[in-house]
Amino acid sequence: MSNTYEIYLISDSTGEMLERIFIAIKAQFKNNNYKIHTYSFTRTENQIFKILSEAEKNDSAIILYSIVDINLAKYLANTSEEKKIPCFGVLGDLILSFSKLLNQKASHQPSGQYALNEEYYKRIAAIQFTMNHDDGNQIKELNKSEIILLGVSRTSKTPTSIYLANKGFKTSNIPLVNENSIPKTLKENPKMACVIGLNTEAERLVDIRKNRMTSLKETENKSYTDLEKIQKEVDQAKDTFRKYKWPSIDVTRKSVEETAASIIKIYEIYKQND
Repeated sequence: MSNTYEIYLISDSTGEMLERIFIAIKAQFKNNNYKIHTYSFTRTENQIFKILSEAEKNDSAIILYSIVDINLAKYLANTSEEKKIPCFGVLGDLILSFSKLLNQKASHQPSGQYALNEEYYKRIAAIQFTMNHDDGNQIKELNKSEIILLGVSRTSKTPTSIYLANKGFKTSNIPLVNENSIPKTLKENPKMACVIGLNTEAERLVDIRKNRMTSLKETENKSYTDLEKIQKEVDQAKDTFRKYKWPSIDVTRKSVEETAASIIKIYEIYKQND
């Protein structure tokens, strides 16, 4: 006879990664049923308290969480313990913990999607980090990045960052409007991480930006799509990369995969000289 467990997935972001991790976990324990409760963008103690108050009504409740804020994560763990609800962070040894909790040996067979090993957890952490540090967010944690990408608008910074994160690299990306848009900490320590500039041909950038405006059904911003202005942006970006001695990559005719491969090569050289 199979048991039914109430799984509460609590994330301070979209929760997609947490769902994927649980899919890999439950593939190891196929003789049970699971009812999933997903809570995205959970960022306050009040939100957590309400979720746990609901969860404690179920004797079979299990908490899985992915929360960046250390104090909030501690609050979740401590409150769960007080309420006697099993609670696990996604970077813990989940298979071992579930094996003890369910009193069932894991099959230790790959789920067909993900392998839960050190490399997998590193990738999950990198994805979470990269999503939280997209488009110039959380600048104060810039020094925790392994790779920092800079570039003018529409140079594939975000998709390239996500691709690198899937390879296990904690990546931040920063939109480069002008030199003043570069964080002060990065100017003062331009080698704090492997910093790489992304540039492209101005003509190609005009087409990309016009297509973006059309897809969003927005009135064309002449300043945003003006060739002369864009050429100036591109030239200023190149000057900035040279000033701080940051290597740069022309992404004009490169796919995201090709750009990422070039970045990884530069990163490997950076680490050798670090």
